[in-house]
Amino acid sequence: MSEKELRRVEVMARVGSGELQLGDAAVLLQVSYRQAKRLARRYREGGPAALRHGSAGRFSNRGKPPQLHQQVLALVREKYSGSVEERFGPTLAAEHLGEEDGLRVHPETLRRWMLEAGLWGRRERKEHFGELVQLDGSFHPWFERRGPRGCLMNMVDDATGVAHAWIGEGETIWAAVHVLRGWMENFGVPVALYTDWKNVYKVQPTAQQELRGEAPQTQFGRMCAQLGIAIITANSPQAKGRVERKNGVHQDRFIKKMRRKGIASYAAANVYLEEYLLGLNQRFARVPANPRNYHRTTPSGAELDAVLRLQTKRSISNDWVVRYHGRCLQLLPTHRRYAPRKQAVLVYESEAGQLQVHYRGELIAHQEIAAPRRKEKPARSPIHVPYSRPRYRHGPEHPYKRRTNDQIKRQRLLLLKQAVAARAVVGAGAAPDRAAVPAAPGSAPAPTTEPLFSTPTRG
Repeated sequence: MSEKELRRVEVMARVGSGELQLGDAAVLLQVSYRQAKRLARRYREGGPAALRHGSAGRFSNRGKPPQLHQQVLALVREKYSGSVEERFGPTLAAEHLGEEDGLRVHPETLRRWMLEAGLWGRRERKEHFGELVQLDGSFHPWFERRGPRGCLMNMVDDATGVAHAWIGEGETIWAAVHVLRGWMENFGVPVALYTDWKNVYKVQPTAQQELRGEAPQTQFGRMCAQLGIAIITANSPQAKGRVERKNGVHQDRFIKKMRRKGIASYAAANVYLEEYLLGLNQRFARVPANPRNYHRTTPSGAELDAVLRLQTKRSISNDWVVRYHGRCLQLLPTHRRYAPRKQAVLVYESEAGQLQVHYRGELIAHQEIAAPRRKEKPARSPIHVPYSRPRYRHGPEHPYKRRTNDQIKRQRLLLLKQAVAARAVVGAGAAPDRAAVPAAPGSAPAPTTEPLFSTPTRG
């Protein structure tokens, strides 16, 4: 029976003995009163077994047939098993089962079957202390509602389970530097770090870098390379399960211990971490399979300061100024001479913001000057310039204003014919009227009041 079912059995037994009322049982089980009545009736009729889920012990409707289970495991034993170097992992084995044998099995299902059959196992711990250290950041409300949300940078040794941590605002370069420096000061320089794919630790190469055969490095990766620490990236959280499980331990124990002490700031939490981790390591750390320690000697503080800082390449301008993130560094002469112009220099920045400029390994003195201000052009008031080009106007014969020329010609010709016909009628002796009066013999014809040609109206 599950924990939930056992809890129901316990509560219903108290109800049956009269120790609890049914309403109180509903509150304890977080169910409605009607559901509590159903559970009580089932308990009275069938006892504790009646509260067990009806599907318990039955074959799942979505389960794979037993014949397929046995067939897949037989193929894995025959074709995809062997030594640690020869055997196939569940994902690769599932791909080949589908391609070569025509059996479609999900990789996680195959992983569970192989674990049950002993054909696959979790990665064995490293044998030596310091051979591999897992590093991960855990975002969580560590101070609950008393303080800000933070990120616990956690380091766990793969062989022993020894832990070291530092808490800050986020999973940044300086947070990783803090926890790594604390580890090296306490135990030494490890051989390798096991991290996830984040820009803080490792990045994918660009297309240009792949063509040139360059391996990209982050600032933290360059620091680890100078210290001789290899960075191995995990493709899934399960791959670095030890540090993930340790994060869960801290999210339980560390939060509750800080609550009792009233800790609500990063500084106070980092001070308490020394006491907390000392007791945790003494209780839960294990002895490695091989007693030989693989940590290297810790460098001096000055050597760590020279490595654990940002490094950026810059160029010297014509006036011996190096620009760095909006800051202007005026180089000073060294041994009565200046560094060559247009040459590359390295600018180092510590966590406190202190800058150093190096040219071919030599420290160059500098002083920070104010950035030159750009000359601001006086604002010009807007001047209205009139449009002097004469506006084009269409002529009277334009088709947009008048009818087309052909229409005008046809209309004029029609009017001319009408006028000629009218005069012919008058000349033949038609009755005169006011508009047409006959002229006397030998005299000129009287002028008519109507024009011979009328200008056609628009439209």
